[in-house]
Amino acid sequence: MAADVKSMTLEELQAFLAEWGEPKFRAKQIFAWLHEKQVDDFSQMTNLSQALRQRLAAETSISSLQMVERLLSKQDGTRKYLFALENGSVIESVLMQYEYGNTVCVSTQAGCRMGCRFCASTLDGVERSLTAGEMLSQVYTIQKDLGERISGVVLMGSGEPLDNYDAVLRFIRLLHDPAGQNIGQRHITLSTCGLVENMYRLADEALQITLAVSLHAPNDTIRQQIMPVANAYPMEQLLQACQDYIQKTKRRITFEYAMMQGINDSDVCAEELAQKLRHMLCHVNLIPMNPVKEREFTKSGTERVQHFAKILQQHGVETTIRRRLGSDIDAACGQLRRRYMQKEER
Repeated sequence: MAADVKSMTLEELQAFLAEWGEPKFRAKQIFAWLHEKQVDDFSQMTNLSQALRQRLAAETSISSLQMVERLLSKQDGTRKYLFALENGSVIESVLMQYEYGNTVCVSTQAGCRMGCRFCASTLDGVERSLTAGEMLSQVYTIQKDLGERISGVVLMGSGEPLDNYDAVLRFIRLLHDPAGQNIGQRHITLSTCGLVENMYRLADEALQITLAVSLHAPNDTIRQQIMPVANAYPMEQLLQACQDYIQKTKRRITFEYAMMQGINDSDVCAEELAQKLRHMLCHVNLIPMNPVKEREFTKSGTERVQHFAKILQQHGVETTIRRRLGSDIDAACGQLRRRYMQKEER
């Protein structure tokens, strides 16, 4: 399989080209074409010799995506993209436009093996993990389609980022590279369902990203019913890992909490959650759940979500309610991909 130059760091590209007898500045030129100008064809790299371009085309590759479908929300301008990978797998990405800039939600895997029972992404398991280049291609393709700069990235699409640890770390570093898009790490959020060992690894990376932990319950009893990962990592162990992450990085953690009617949205749940988080440097993001037709859960009502937030806030836990975006275009994770796959099967 040809080496994907888009997934290479500048140092790796320099070492790779040195074996061809090329000087270091050639690697810098190629890196700029890939990550600053975002070209996906070696023929466009006009400051390289024709011979080098031909050899690159023959012996390496530039990972790319094919846009299969693009949906535009009439409610808020959110765009949802369905992309085909080179092996035929499909993934989703979402563009969210805020007053402070454009944010892309990227997928890190085709599908997901975590099995969360309220999520569409995991219904068919995981096909494979994505390369760093394929993750970058989501950002670059959307940026070109929009015609505006992307200023923020959230790793909250299909897949568990910490289940694809090495490629995700490579993606973050390439995205942050000053010779490329130079997106500040504080504008990158990584969401995990709580793979504790890799949370400790991440703490040692000395990154300035935001870590978001999908909690969705105040105790093990409820969490184990809706998130199989909770059987491997009890809440006490997970919250200790969060506390250790905060201490090591000095970064606040965000806890994601999808509000499900009659499951995790009672006053008792709010009180229990508040007691566990009140002394932690954290922020709770309550999510009015996008309904998934294959799942039995229904979203909590607006007043219930607001009351739940009020209880947390009264205990000193910083809490916000996520604004629902793209509800008219299957913007919930995995919905568009699953609809496409079912259509292909027919």
